[in-house]
This record gives sequence, structure tokens and C-alpha cells, in this order.
Amino acid sequence: MTSYKELGLVNSKEMFKKAVNGGFAVPAFNFNNMEQMQAILQACVETGSPVILQVSSGARKYANQTLLRYMAQGAVEYAKELGKNIPIVLHLDHGDTFELCKSCIDTGFSSVMIDGSHHSYEKNIELTKQVVDYAHKHDVTVEGELGVLSGIEDDVVAAKSVYTSPDQVIDFTKKTGVDSLAISIGTSHGANKFKPEQCTRSADGILIPPPLRFDILEEIEKKLPGFPIVLHGASSVPQDLIKIINSNGGKLKDSVGIPEEQLRRAAKSAVCKINIDSDGRLAMTAAVRKVFVEQPQEFDPRKYLGPARDALKTLYMHKIKNVLGSEGKA
Repeated sequence: MTSYKELGLVNSKEMFKKAVNGGFAVPAFNFNNMEQMQAILQACVETGSPVILQVSSGARKYANQTLLRYMAQGAVEYAKELGKNIPIVLHLDHGDTFELCKSCIDTGFSSVMIDGSHHSYEKNIELTKQVVDYAHKHDVTVEGELGVLSGIEDDVVAAKSVYTSPDQVIDFTKKTGVDSLAISIGTSHGANKFKPEQCTRSADGILIPPPLRFDILEEIEKKLPGFPIVLHGASSVPQDLIKIINSNGGKLKDSVGIPEEQLRRAAKSAVCKINIDSDGRLAMTAAVRKVFVEQPQEFDPRKYLGPARDALKTLYMHKIKNVLGSEGKA
């Protein structure tokens, strides 16, 4: 067994406490290759932000669990080399079984999410508690989920959203012992979060999605004062990136995300962790497509993955400074 402490990682406990008290959200950025990890760390070190490196089940299979362990250890050393020993969490995103969560804990993850939201309420509690009991023996923090987010991202698929019921949150957190709670208030997975008919159009034709359910968030905050809340599916799907992708051979239609001003409002509340994945994929894809169209003779992966890494870093620095409010909070 490898403890995350041997790798120089931290769990999310202190990080979330500071975020709740400080009115900001910690960035939770997904990665599955070296360029993504480099971009995340460069952005977080330069802005002085704490960070949660997220790995989905699919990403773990793609990258290989042994390589991931050493990448996480390398991330800690790379941050120091860049000039700042920022706190880094290695987190399993959307773990769906006890066995997967246990395997991650045993191989150096400092935090895991057990997503039992596709089960009955009672089964969700039972599965989440099983993971919590094992994780807490190893000082690993656990994120649970109540409610269901629609959309598709990596291995996560759901046809429709089910909002979190504020009436269940006290019972769920008490019975499971989770350290943080992912809720459903209108975010969703992937780049196509809303259908055009669900949106209104601005004067210049931009699709505007329905607002997040801040009324549900406020009810949850009243029932669980100071408890760390998590938002999944919180990419904003920047339209300038969609335009670059589509003008360079892409076919992304009606891609609509969560407005950044709504995420900024959420970050000032008990929401202390905001997951961003699709925006990063779009930034990298836009950069790669641009190189392929403008320099069709290019075949050196460094010549297109390098610009993709730089684009991702720029995007994440913007998110840290202007959306999450985590700049200087490391």
C-alpha cells in the first residue's frame, strides 16, 4: 500500500475549511496526460492557488494507475521546482464502487468520491458509508453525492437531472460521515449542457441557459452551515473556443455551459470545490485543430501539444482569478 503522505500530497480537509471561511472555491481540474498536468500546475503555482488533481475511472485506465501514482508525486516536486510548495490533492472523480475507491486509496489517492447517486437513497447511504469507513482509517477524505447531474463526460452518463433534496442532506451526511457533498442545482456534464429550446437568446444570438437553483443551495447551506459543498459539471463552454474549433474543421453544435458569473456567486457560498473538465478539453482541442489547419506539414507532437498546454494554462489562470477566487489562497 502507498500512502498519499509518502507522495507529498494532502487531503482536502484543511483546504475546504479555508475555502468555506474565505469565500472561494478550490479548482478541481481533471487530467489524464502530462501536458494537462503541466498546465494545471503552472497555472496554480503562478497564481498561488491550491489545487485538486482529479482522475476519473476512465482516465485511470487510460493513463495507468502506476504511472498516475508517480505523476502525482512528480506534480508535488514540479510545483516546488516552479517556485511554490502549493497544497495538492489527488482525487478520484465519480468512483462508483467500493472496490475502485479502495484501490485508489491503496495506491496513493488522498481523496475519493463515491457516487452512489444512481442507486436508491438507502443504497447510496450504505455504499458511501462503506467507503468512508475504509478511507478514514487512512486519513483520506470522501466526497459523496445527492441528486443526479445529466449529461455525458468520460464514464459518467445520465439522461436527466434530479435536483438535490435539501430535506435529505442532514440525514445523509450524518449517516455516511462524508467530508463533502456534491449537489445537483442545475449544472450538468459535458459541453452540451442544455438544449437550445431550454435557453433564451440574447440580442446578438447567444444562447443563455436557465439559471442555477441558488434557492436549493441556500436551503442546503441553512441545514448544513459551514459544510463543504461541491459543484460538478461546471464548465462554461467559452464560445470563442467553440468558434475556433468549428472554424478549423470541428462540428460542435449548440454547446452551452454555465455562465461564469453564476459560478463566481456559487464560489462565494459554501461551494468550496468546483469541477472543471470540458472547458479544458475545448481549450486543448481548439489549439490542436488550429495548428493542424495552419501548419498541415507539422507532425511533431510537441508542436501541437505544446500550444495545447499553453492554451489550457491560460484558461485555468483565468478560472482561478476571475471565477473561483482561489488566487493567492495556497
